[in-house]
Amino acid sequence: MACLFGARLARLGGTVTLVGTWPEALQIIARDGIEVEEGDRRWRAVPAVERLGGALGPADLVLVLVKSHRTAAIAPRASAARGPAGRVLTLQNGLGNAEVLAAAAGPLHVDAGVTTAAAALLGPGRVRVSGLGRTHLAPSPGASWIAALLEGAGFPIEIAGDLRVVIWRKLAANCAINALSALRGVPNGALLESPVDRARLEGAAREVGAVAGAQGISLGADAAEIAVGVARATAWNPSSMLQDLERGAATEVDAINGAVVREGRRAGVPTPINEALWREVLAREARRPSEAPA
Repeated sequence: MACLFGARLARLGGTVTLVGTWPEALQIIARDGIEVEEGDRRWRAVPAVERLGGALGPADLVLVLVKSHRTAAIAPRASAARGPAGRVLTLQNGLGNAEVLAAAAGPLHVDAGVTTAAAALLGPGRVRVSGLGRTHLAPSPGASWIAALLEGAGFPIEIAGDLRVVIWRKLAANCAINALSALRGVPNGALLESPVDRARLEGAAREVGAVAGAQGISLGADAAEIAVGVARATAWNPSSMLQDLERGAATEVDAINGAVVREGRRAGVPTPINEALWREVLAREARRPSEAPA
């Protein structure tokens, strides 16, 4: 996702710097830029690159797209990279990322959003876009100019009245699709072809809807229908969790299914399907050969 946003923002001009820890990717992007496959088009953009730990900022916008389990580690660096009037924006999956960033940068300087853009990393500096979807931003002092910036880069943007609804709707889809597709080793749409997989997908989504409802958040539709719709719309896309397992990286299952299990326990709502998926992915992670760079 960072390659997609970085490439599109770099085409606008100005200074865009991608920060990471994968030496091969940083070298290739610095030399050749990012190659983007989008439908039947291929295009390239050349942002600057910097290894995490290098000199960063001051930046008008620090866009955080790391995996959720890395948020606490990079939060101080994201805060330090922000210019005096700069903003820190998270478009990450799962729960709790904005709060972690706000603890480091201050809540008045952090913006939260949710994106339904879908992309697959094909290799160092290469990304295939399945769709740009829509990116929702929470109302804030910086939301208007951030929206204008991202719209200029081609992302459909909406400022949400209540971002919690958008977060939990995406969480319903992520909990239902990501872990199951990773465990089954199939793209999203294939989960709808098996009655057993589809039943598990719908059950996981409905548990998310029940936990959200216990917190007074209405998803506005049946959570299972939301998840099925996303699986259909992204049928050929391998979920990010599947991509993580395939490259030997830690997944975001703890901030997705695990977060729903924890919220369910606090609310007294049972979440047995999400708990089973959470534990199964963690067990699969424990067998991975190595930690892939970010």
